[in-house]
Amino acid sequence: MKLTHLWLRDETKPDEKRTALTPAAIKALLDAGMKVTVEESQNRAIPTNEYQTTGCEITPSQNWKNAPKDAHILGLKELLDEDEPLTHKHIYFAHAFKKQDGWQKLMKRFNSGGGSLYDLEYLTDEKGKRVVAFGHWAGFVGCALAIHSWAHQITHFNDGKHVPIPPVKPFENEKKLVEFVKQELDIALAKTQKSPPKTLIMGKGGRCATGAFDFLQKSQLDSLCAQWGKEDTAKGGPFEEILEFDVFVNCVLITNKTPPFLTFETLQKPRNLSIISDVSCDPTGPYNPLPIYPSITHFANPAHIIDAGENNNPPLDLIAIDHLPSALPRESTEDFSIQLLPHLLELQQKESAVFQRAFELFEKTKNEAC
Repeated sequence: MKLTHLWLRDETKPDEKRTALTPAAIKALLDAGMKVTVEESQNRAIPTNEYQTTGCEITPSQNWKNAPKDAHILGLKELLDEDEPLTHKHIYFAHAFKKQDGWQKLMKRFNSGGGSLYDLEYLTDEKGKRVVAFGHWAGFVGCALAIHSWAHQITHFNDGKHVPIPPVKPFENEKKLVEFVKQELDIALAKTQKSPPKTLIMGKGGRCATGAFDFLQKSQLDSLCAQWGKEDTAKGGPFEEILEFDVFVNCVLITNKTPPFLTFETLQKPRNLSIISDVSCDPTGPYNPLPIYPSITHFANPAHIIDAGENNNPPLDLIAIDHLPSALPRESTEDFSIQLLPHLLELQQKESAVFQRAFELFEKTKNEAC
């Protein structure tokens, strides 16, 4: 398998401003002898003219359907939900290999068109560890939005009403995000005379949990944080102890059936918990450890209202945005691009075990769907 033509597509998911590769990475691929095509984009955090200076080919947005059959179509988020057969080799986060909603339809599109899928989530080394991920930035943003939402919630509920979490726009950089949340929190604490929130991060040691804790450190909230790892959840859920915290940030990647961390019944008990940020965000998957909400949320409407606080407990809002790093699109893109580049370069030179493993999983999943 030799990659000679890489086609970077424009994203169609609302509010998705990230991309898989920076201009610097594109230049490295060109220097290695590859042909690279980049689609124009009105949404991408990195302007098209920065790619143009590398010497790559520029093409209109969503023109990948007309790409040569040997081109590898590289993106991040899911393709549009269409019926058209897929004939190319696609590299992106498909959210299909755990049999999420729509996985069979997607596999049938690949089967009927003869195309193939190399899911970015399943690019792994020989030990099964992922080689590319947005995990750190997902955790960082997921925790930031949780603290922001907690500040918003207590401010308005102090006035006797529950007000939905307002829309979120991307931030120029992590410093701007930290400053914004700290300012919102300071205002809320001054108005309500409350103490800063106690936060629980689930998934100690992982990329997402590390990113979440990084945010708390930079916001001087880490002293009020607890982190749970495998040893803390070995007994199996539900975990009533979670109710003692104000904010719960779930960063656990679940790959097999496990007892839920929380249930509706658990949440009826006396609790401090008022914000959940489900960074792992797999509501339609079979292994979802938080079966208390129906679907993902979006930056325009960040949270489900699980409880409006009409009884003795406080309100409970749940954030389930499945592309959190888009709130820091430039930094997260740069980080991801550095991780992905060596594997694309390896494809140009020889067989890639990383991509071969992803292809074998695709073949297995496709056969199960058909």
